[in-house]
Amino acid sequence: MTMSGWGLILVFTALVALLAMPLGQWLFALYDGRDTPLHRLLGPVERGFYRASGIDPAREQGWLAYGLHMLAFQVVLTLFTYAILRLQGVLPMNPRGLAGIGADGAMNTSIAFVTNTNWQWYAGESVISNFSQMVGLTIHNFLSAATGIAIAFALFRGFARHEAKTVGNFWADCTRVTLYLLLPLCVVYALFLVACGVPQTFASLVEAHTLEGARQTIVLGPVASQEAIKMLGTNGGGFYNANSAHPFENPTALTNFVQMLSIFAIGSGLTWCFGRAVGNTRQGWAILCAMLILFVAGAGIAYWQEADGATLAMAGGHMEGKEVRFGIAASALFSAVTTAASCGAVNAMHDSFTAIGGLVPLFNMQLGEIVIGGVGSGIYGFLLFALLAVFVAGLMVGRTPEYVGKKIEAREVKLAVLAIAVLPLSILGFTALAAVLPAGLAGPLNKGPHGFSEILYAFSSATANNGSAFAGLSAGTPFYNGLLGVAMWVGRFFVIIPVLAIAGSLAAKRHTPATAGSFPTTGALWVGLLIGVILILGGLTFLPSLALGPIADQVSVLAHTAF
Repeated sequence: MTMSGWGLILVFTALVALLAMPLGQWLFALYDGRDTPLHRLLGPVERGFYRASGIDPAREQGWLAYGLHMLAFQVVLTLFTYAILRLQGVLPMNPRGLAGIGADGAMNTSIAFVTNTNWQWYAGESVISNFSQMVGLTIHNFLSAATGIAIAFALFRGFARHEAKTVGNFWADCTRVTLYLLLPLCVVYALFLVACGVPQTFASLVEAHTLEGARQTIVLGPVASQEAIKMLGTNGGGFYNANSAHPFENPTALTNFVQMLSIFAIGSGLTWCFGRAVGNTRQGWAILCAMLILFVAGAGIAYWQEADGATLAMAGGHMEGKEVRFGIAASALFSAVTTAASCGAVNAMHDSFTAIGGLVPLFNMQLGEIVIGGVGSGIYGFLLFALLAVFVAGLMVGRTPEYVGKKIEAREVKLAVLAIAVLPLSILGFTALAAVLPAGLAGPLNKGPHGFSEILYAFSSATANNGSAFAGLSAGTPFYNGLLGVAMWVGRFFVIIPVLAIAGSLAAKRHTPATAGSFPTTGALWVGLLIGVILILGGLTFLPSLALGPIADQVSVLAHTAF
């Protein structure tokens, strides 16, 4: 460990906090339907879309209609991408003549990108054509991110409105987020990446001659445009199999730092936006403070384990599976960032991390990726824990729980528990199934405890809609493509529906002014209670899996070192 390594973590955390307000102000304008400086340029595009599709953006929807429209949209997008991947061999912009993808692989990939998971059982540069990348996949990087932010906006309105029957208009929310936030940010970001050396071309191949005189064929394509939304939308699907460890996706230390910042940027802004929406920005700052405390703890543990290398008796740290260009500190930090959010992009191989170092990204995902989290999904997931925390506080002081002016009653608590329970039930259930069936046991390349960790990581990643992997698992089989696809769908939409139901329930309630007996939800005591509830409830998934996976993995490594 070095001072520069710890400095990197602290500077990164400080910049994330500084980005919260400016991005939060922009997000609040979109949430509230206000004009932004881009409305003069893009306003005609937005209005043209509404006219062409017959949508009235002023016509709001109740939570059920909002959810049904959202689900119908996701089903259509899934089938659209499935068709493109299956027909890839006859579609244009395929100069390498790549064949269409098999049924199970195409469905898995379609679900992965629709759910913002971007799980990849394939090597992108050798399986996916430029047309499939741009039309079949990148479109989801925008729309899945916009969907997550739209759901967060609906929940914000639930807290902010009083005696209301609606939570917004799904189509209007998605359109505004895409046009006025994601698209302009990605244009600027992609130009920055091109300037740093990331390819952006329709050329498919280039031949290079190595120093030894051999020929090497290098795959090119529209990398920068996909990379930008991959990070800002917390998508994570790489153009190349090596993802952000590949020099064409992440060429320098500067791009590496900016990529990490961009993963957290919108998620941090949504915390401030929530505070502004409920009329008290201190509420947003309290949430961000709790998130950053959890994040720094996780990143610090990962860095300590990877830099120390004591578990493997390696002086100078553990460099296996890490890029020399970035080193240990930036690799450990990236692993914590990408799994605290639902990004899943990697600049190092998590499968090569030390046992405890690999435990950090696993733990981040099993918490539901609420530490900053995915765009939209992070804040609405965190607010589920906030509802349970204020419920616990209400039990302690003998009063009906209240949060930002709304009484939290049995309906909201039951729905929050239902949404939170999705993760342990899906992760542990599917892991158990894969760990006993021959088709599941055929997947891990490592046997014993680490092989179990590879299975556990895969279903944690799929259910949490992360997309990163312990790459030792051979997941490109009908068994894993099918089961992981189900886990991704369950992890996304079985959480969103209860969240929308909570939004509708809260919107219909009256405002309850704070009194001297109300539990304060902005101070250090509240932040501490939030963190405690999150860690306890996170143990529903973490502790059972810990008993059989990473701890056994760690013990086996220590035994091997000793004997």
